Amino acid sequence: MNNIEPPSSKSLVKATLISIVVAAAILVLVVLPSEYGVDLTGFGSATGLNELNAEPTVTIEISDIIGGNEVIREVEIPGFGEPTPLPNPAVFQDQAEPPETITMKVMIPAERETEVKMAMTEGKVAVYSWEVDQGDIYVDFHGHDISFGPDFFVRYKEQQEGSGNNGSLTAPFDGEHGWYWLNYNEFDVEVTLTITGYFDDIIDYGIF
Repeated sequence: MNNIEPPSSKSLVKATLISIVVAAAILVLVVLPSEYGVDLTGFGSATGLNELNAEPTVTIEISDIIGGNEVIREVEIPGFGEPTPLPNPAVFQDQAEPPETITMKVMIPAERETEVKMAMTEGKVAVYSWEVDQGDIYVDFHGHDISFGPDFFVRYKEQQEGSGNNGSLTAPFDGEHGWYWLNYNEFDVEVTLTITGYFDDIIDYGIF
């Protein structure tokens, strides 16, 4: 009867180390890229493992509202007395009613925040001006379209420290367009906002 000798301690240690190395390689090369999107070596990108963890891409389409007239210099000029046609006629909008003007004051307590939005139809125009009575605050001027989902927004202007701003907006899509203000000061501030233009509503989300 043959006697089978048990593996030596040296062999066991060697086998254990090899198993650990193999497991670590599988973790770094396969598991992390495919499950967590962490590609430390570039192997996941090269083999496509990163795509297994990638979230589906959401594609949206935003119409070009006021662009397109750069080609005006390329069109043929008609005979005397005839106008050159606009490549994008949307740059002019005839309105039945005069633009509306609204001025509102928004009190923001110390270390609190608020949002004020204009509900606007695509292509409509608003001119705005706002200023704070003292100090600086954070502001994010942006737009939302709820049909694109809760995570969608576009940013028009961000100010880490601002005491006011003036400008205009041609709404790129139907939705809410306006301001998020954060008063990071230890004192209350008052924002005076004036808007003139063609908007459907002004939405004051209050203090939060």
